[in-house]
Amino acid sequence: MSASSFYSHFKAVTNMTPLQFQKQLRLQEARRLLLSNDLNAATAGYRVGYDPSHFSREYKRHFGRPPMRDVDQLRENATARAVQAS
Repeated sequence: MSASSFYSHFKAVTNMTPLQFQKQLRLQEARRLLLSNDLNAATAGYRVGYDPSHFSREYKRHFGRPPMRDVDQLRENATARAVQAS
């Protein structure tokens, strides 16, 4: 399969380019690392292949908030749901 054919098929299936898909996976993994390993943003970004300044910018663009503010909000929401469930 040619590169252009792969690109077209990939985009048809995922509605994203391969690069966009890879970026999304990296950012989701960084978010998981931030939540589960209690890492700072620079370390999580580095572990998924970003330099720190680029990571924060890309993270905010993708999730709508800077990394640590997003993680804090996710933790607050999880705590609130746990309290409501009990």
